[in-house]
Amino acid sequence: MSTLLQMLYGYHAWANVDLFNKLESVDPEKHGIELQTALGLISHYYVVSRIFAGHLQGVPHGFTSDNLEETPALDELKTAVTSSDQWYLDYLRTVSPAALSEPVAFTFTDGDKGYMTREEMLTHVALHGGYHRGEVGRILWQLSITPPWDTFTVYLHQSEPARRQQGGKQPVPA
Repeated sequence: MSTLLQMLYGYHAWANVDLFNKLESVDPEKHGIELQTALGLISHYYVVSRIFAGHLQGVPHGFTSDNLEETPALDELKTAVTSSDQWYLDYLRTVSPAALSEPVAFTFTDGDKGYMTREEMLTHVALHGGYHRGEVGRILWQLSITPPWDTFTVYLHQSEPARRQQGGKQPVPA
């Protein structure tokens, strides 16, 4: 188990919920194209997360591409992403440090060979999701919608408010 990876995936799940909550405010009649683009980006990083979950488990993932042929509706995608995020949080609660350093050979959907440790795969999935959440945030900005404040520091300080007092100590006056 890795404490940093657990925090990273707590952040990842939190940021995904925040993003979906913000996307629910997008008017599909007025901004249907932009909403579909945003959902397509999320669908892509969701599929990649499921592909790597298969690699981590050593089981076939069943995907022939890194995206779905048809982008799911917002509610359906939110449910799928939330379930995937929970799978990763559960996985991180039980995986051993020795398993994290284990290299795994796999094949990408385009047929190229891959070889990464479990820890590298987990890091990739979280960073990949963050990259695409940033793209969705840019779409929201273009629609004059303030995107979620998607940063690890915001997550840490919201999930552990005592950090604002520097670990429970009272701030030192300037």
